[in-house]
Amino acid sequence: MISVILNVYKRPEMLDKQIKAIKAQSVPIKSENIHIWYNTPDEDVEQFLPVDEAIKTYECNWNTKFWGRFSLIPMLRTEYVAMFDDDILPPPNWFENCLNTIKNPNTCGILGGSGVIINRNGDYVPNMKVGWNGMQLDTAKEVNLVGHAWFFKQEWGKYLWYEKPYSWDNGEDIMFSYLAQKYGGIKTFVPPHPIENKSIWCTSPEVSTDVGMDDNASWRKGNHLSLRSEICHHCINNGWKINR
Repeated sequence: MISVILNVYKRPEMLDKQIKAIKAQSVPIKSENIHIWYNTPDEDVEQFLPVDEAIKTYECNWNTKFWGRFSLIPMLRTEYVAMFDDDILPPPNWFENCLNTIKNPNTCGILGGSGVIINRNGDYVPNMKVGWNGMQLDTAKEVNLVGHAWFFKQEWGKYLWYEKPYSWDNGEDIMFSYLAQKYGGIKTFVPPHPIENKSIWCTSPEVSTDVGMDDNASWRKGNHLSLRSEICHHCINNGWKINR
């Protein structure tokens, strides 16, 4: 039913924790439906790879940054795909939450645990966050884009490649929601993240906050945020409809 894609680069020590969290989901996941993509690592990733040979691994000899993992989607044979950044550790009912949300006709779309509502002038920052690291709601909320964790129908993965990325260094989350909306009429939502029930959240917030604030965090480097604003304006100018 669900294929899982994990991405390893600077935090291979998180991999075992992520696999255990995935196998502890209330919705059963088979080992053969877990896929690990790792870009040219700066350290020896091999020691962190799972001993379970049913789990599939893909080593790329150059750094495809945020994009390479998405190239696996057309090869997957399940109805749904779940993807996680390496700072995310999902509690046991995240997949169940996603399935309940995506099967509702009113909230069927690309789902994620950290949603962004872009500001009125189209810049990426300042913005409104929804999900584990922002506004926490008892109901699903439509947003402009999601990141950190995705959940979507496998057939939708094709839309990411309908246009050349504005930048190969950034913005895969922005482009995915933009292109799925433009070519597939698909909206983007954050499933419920109720304050009183963190078992259905996309991640354990304590872990993700600590890990996501380290020196490997992409948002802390160079022109990351200003480039994201450029990508947003590019998408808007090419047909992305956002609420202003």
